[in-house]
Amino acid sequence: MTITKIIGILAIIYLSVLFIVFLTQRKLLYYPNTNSYLEEKNLKHKTEKIFIRTEDGLNLIAWFHKKNNVEKTLLFFHGNAGNLENRIYKLNHLGDLNINYLILAYRGFNGNSGNPTEKNIYLDAKSALTWLNSKGIADKNIILYGESLGAAVVIEVAKDKNFSGIILESPFTSMIEMGKVYYPYLPVRLLLKDKFDSQSKIKSINSPILVMHGRKDKIVPFYMGKKIYDLANKPKYSYFIDFDEHMMSFDLNLIKVIETFIKGLK
Repeated sequence: MTITKIIGILAIIYLSVLFIVFLTQRKLLYYPNTNSYLEEKNLKHKTEKIFIRTEDGLNLIAWFHKKNNVEKTLLFFHGNAGNLENRIYKLNHLGDLNINYLILAYRGFNGNSGNPTEKNIYLDAKSALTWLNSKGIADKNIILYGESLGAAVVIEVAKDKNFSGIILESPFTSMIEMGKVYYPYLPVRLLLKDKFDSQSKIKSINSPILVMHGRKDKIVPFYMGKKIYDLANKPKYSYFIDFDEHMMSFDLNLIKVIETFIKGLK
C-alpha cells in the first residue's frame, strides 16, 4: 500500500470521526441519567415539588423550600449530569441557612420532556426566574447559584442585571476550551453547537460574586475557575481549596464561606 493510499484511508477515518462526533455531541455533553455523585436519600427541610412552565410549553420539575419571613432566595442551577436527588447533600446544608431555595431540573433531566441544548437550558433558567418573580421575589433578593455547567447558565442569566449575589461552583471558561482539553485532536471550535462561553460574558456581571473551585478537580481544570475569578468584576470573593474535587464536598468550611458571603449581601 502506498503512502498516498494510507493518507487517504486515515483522512477518511478522521472525517468519519468528525461526522460522528458532530452528530452525537450532545450525548457527550449531557448525562441526565448519570448517578455518580454523593447522595443523601432525604431532604431535611420541608420542600414543595412544583412544576415550572417554560415559554415553549414544557412543565419542568423543581423543588421549592420556603421559610417564613426570609427575604433572600437562592436559585440553584445544576450541572450536566445526574438528577435533583444527587444534590440533596448540598440542599440539606443550604436549607440550614437563612434563605429560601429553588432548584430546577432542566428539560431532559428528572423525567422532564424535551432535549437539553444551550438555548433550551437558558430558556429553562429564565422560566425559573420568571416563576420566582411571579411569587413576588424580586431579582434584587435572588442569589443565583451555578454548579459546573450551571455556572455558565448563571452567567448568561445574570449578565447586565442586578441580583443580590452570584455563586459559581467549579466554573469553566467555555465549552470550547473544555472540548480542547478532552478532544485536542478535533477542531472543537468548528464542531461545537453549545459553546457556553462564560469567559466572554463574565465582565457583564455586576452583582457580587463568589467563585469556588477545588484544585483537585479532574473534570473542570482548576485554572478555568481561577480565570473566571480573575476576569470577574468587583466585589468578588474566592474559595479555592487544595483537596476538593469537582462536586465540592460541602464541608463546614465551605458552608461557612457561603453563609458569610450571603450575610454580606444587601
